[in-house]
Amino acid sequence: MYTKLLEMAKEAAENAYAPYSGLRVGAAILGEDGSIFTGCNIENASYGATVCAERVALYTAVSKGVRKFRAVAVTHIPCGICRQTLFEFGDMDVITPDAVQKLSLLLPEAFTL
Repeated sequence: MYTKLLEMAKEAAENAYAPYSGLRVGAAILGEDGSIFTGCNIENASYGATVCAERVALYTAVSKGVRKFRAVAVTHIPCGICRQTLFEFGDMDVITPDAVQKLSLLLPEAFTL
């Protein structure tokens, strides 16, 4: 299943809007119910308005009512903002082309309420 998820992330990267960095990133997130949502990075001239692929996939899933996740596949290692945002929904597996690891290993001191 993780191989398929990573392939879907790579396909999503093809839709990225990255005129500033040239770095096309894709993500696919797997809900506990088996649903899969994809996303790509969307850059903006105002860099703070840029949205990473992981958050696009996550936000799409959440907007469809999915709140529990098993894993997220990303074509590049997630940034700190994405790690924290993903962690809000649990300690899922993070799949990159080079490794599979728990989100808590990538964000050992995650902020929680």
